[in-house]
Amino acid sequence: MLKKIRKWAAVFLCGAMCICGCSGEDSAQEQEKPVSTETKKEQTKKKEKEYQKKLDMVKPSAYDNVMGLNLEEGTTLSIIGKAEGVPYWDEVKRGAEQAVKDINDNLGYEGKKQVKVTYSAPSTPDNVDEQVNILDEELARYPAALGISIADTKACEVQFDLAAESDIPVVAFDSGSDYQGLMAMVSTDNRTAAREAAQKLAESVGGKGEVMLFIHDSKSESAMSREQAFREEMEANYPEITIAEVYYMDRLSDMQERIAAEMNGVNENDENGDIEPAEAVGIETAGENGEGGEKDEGEALADGEAIAADTISEEDAIDYLFEKHPEIKGIYATNGDAVKQALETLERNEAEARIVGFDADKEELEAIKDGRVEGLVLQNPFGMGYAAVIASARAALSMGNEAVVDTGYVWITRKNLEEEGIQKLLY
Repeated sequence: MLKKIRKWAAVFLCGAMCICGCSGEDSAQEQEKPVSTETKKEQTKKKEKEYQKKLDMVKPSAYDNVMGLNLEEGTTLSIIGKAEGVPYWDEVKRGAEQAVKDINDNLGYEGKKQVKVTYSAPSTPDNVDEQVNILDEELARYPAALGISIADTKACEVQFDLAAESDIPVVAFDSGSDYQGLMAMVSTDNRTAAREAAQKLAESVGGKGEVMLFIHDSKSESAMSREQAFREEMEANYPEITIAEVYYMDRLSDMQERIAAEMNGVNENDENGDIEPAEAVGIETAGENGEGGEKDEGEALADGEAIAADTISEEDAIDYLFEKHPEIKGIYATNGDAVKQALETLERNEAEARIVGFDADKEELEAIKDGRVEGLVLQNPFGMGYAAVIASARAALSMGNEAVVDTGYVWITRKNLEEEGIQKLLY
């Protein structure tokens, strides 16, 4: 009997050891199971912020993160853009809002304690009066600091003086001014980008011929810098390229008067497109009492009848310039709206010309893909909005700012558009 008990005890002990051994072996195998390369990549992607590539373009690096921005609870910052409902400006807004979210996450602020940003903009990019009104409203809220993309270099100086009197620091982004009290300028290096665009256009047209400029406005620092640097590059290095015409998208009435004068045989413009108002040379418009006649816009005038400036539509004005210069080989456009204006003009006139420009919304990207646009300066509006908030926060904390914060750009073409690095920068 004792032998049987010992025998069963030995069997039981042996079985238990086998079970434990197998279990331990399984656990060890489970722990040692290697993580696949694909899984590691997925984990890395989760850790990296989806917008990190855009922040990496911002220089100096102090403006691509929220470290050290110990703002008080409930602090409010105001950010004023140039337009609503435009992809570029929507991306600026997203960058600004992300920066404030990162500040709150870093400081652990929730609810009423959160730092807040109010983002506002006029309904259209060239509505200077509306932007000035918004600026007045935001200053009346007494934010800790304010960031603004200045639509007109001369329009906000009184408000900036008032901000200084109220100890509200002002940061400019995207487009600045010569106002001495600005704490920082956060933007694309417009001059460098414009020079590169000039070089690319010159290469694409073979270094000679006539080109036309579509400038998005005549008042903002960004537009003026992009035009001036483009001109300088062409004059210095491409003497066989002539700038035949310049169309300022916010000066249609001036262009109407110039064209009416030219068509009436009274006024001549210079080769740079400088405009002399029709009134200055005594133009009489069609119709009674100096008013335009009953003709539809663009309808041909009878022989001997003077054309009225206000009967010339924007399309008529641009088409007239193309008819006047049928040999235009290239177009330089200074923002997304200008690029689209150029595309529409070529299509309407069944003309061909190489286009280079700025920005990269959906329509522009389609034009890159099908070869209607040669290349674009892809700016970093997300990084610009983000860095504008960082600069504003630093100003509110009296931390000091760099005079210029470069948010970067890349040159995109049909060849590099699908690259992963470029795709991460699109908006």
